[in-house]
Amino acid sequence: MDLHVFLAVLAGAMMHAGWNAVVKGGSDPFTAVTQVSLFSGTIALCCLPLVAVPAANVWPWLAASAAIHTLYRFTLIGAYRAGDMAQVYPIMRGAAPLMTAIATTALIGESVGAVGFAAIAALSLGVCLMSLRGGRVGGFERHAVMLALFSAASTCGYTLADGLGARANGSGPGYALWMFVLNSLTMQLIAIAMQGRQAYNGLRARWPVMAGGGLMTMSAYFIVIWAMTQAPIALVATLRETSVLFGSIIATVVLKEVMTGWRVVASAFVLLGMLLLKIA
Repeated sequence: MDLHVFLAVLAGAMMHAGWNAVVKGGSDPFTAVTQVSLFSGTIALCCLPLVAVPAANVWPWLAASAAIHTLYRFTLIGAYRAGDMAQVYPIMRGAAPLMTAIATTALIGESVGAVGFAAIAALSLGVCLMSLRGGRVGGFERHAVMLALFSAASTCGYTLADGLGARANGSGPGYALWMFVLNSLTMQLIAIAMQGRQAYNGLRARWPVMAGGGLMTMSAYFIVIWAMTQAPIALVATLRETSVLFGSIIATVVLKEVMTGWRVVASAFVLLGMLLLKIA
């Protein structure tokens, strides 16, 4: 992977951990996701005049992305309600690369090579250690782990849809902006149907934080979609998941969650995977 792509995706990983901390740190994950999505969609909508309208063959990918992202958000919300960020976030983000590598190899014939699979394996091992020794005091929270795995499967699905959609569009940034607008619109309609105006409770007081979360999630995935037009989808997806390191730091320092010895060991395996990705 080229150095500029590597560094850009790493920056995106940091921002991804940041917006997840906004969601976990809020009073209600559903409200936080709704409001963060509102701002990311609004920012993207303002930028739409700068890009072309996608061709007809791109819209099915955008529709699939909106549907799978919606599923992802609901599993994300459920996981954060059931467990600690330091447990569920690494599983959600760390298991997805292994699923994505298998899917891209089987479905589109895009292999990542021996070193690439070694990097993915190292990261996945770190995830296993975190899931077995995560939890509020180092225990195993089965319900939270299952929801996190469903979220990982959703991540695999929308990663494939967006990677292939961006390539079909011929412009990663253009595809990303339209994707964020459609995803935000879908989330707002669902939130209004489920909670009405309550979905926007506290927005007036917390809008700077939610706007920051929206900017971070948009910027992070904007980078990822562009990177998937420059490098193999599975490698980009794996490097993005080094956000688990930043997520663990945020969970410990900001959210005051317990940092167990197993999490330290797990983080070391994730770091090893990141180094191998640079070689791949």
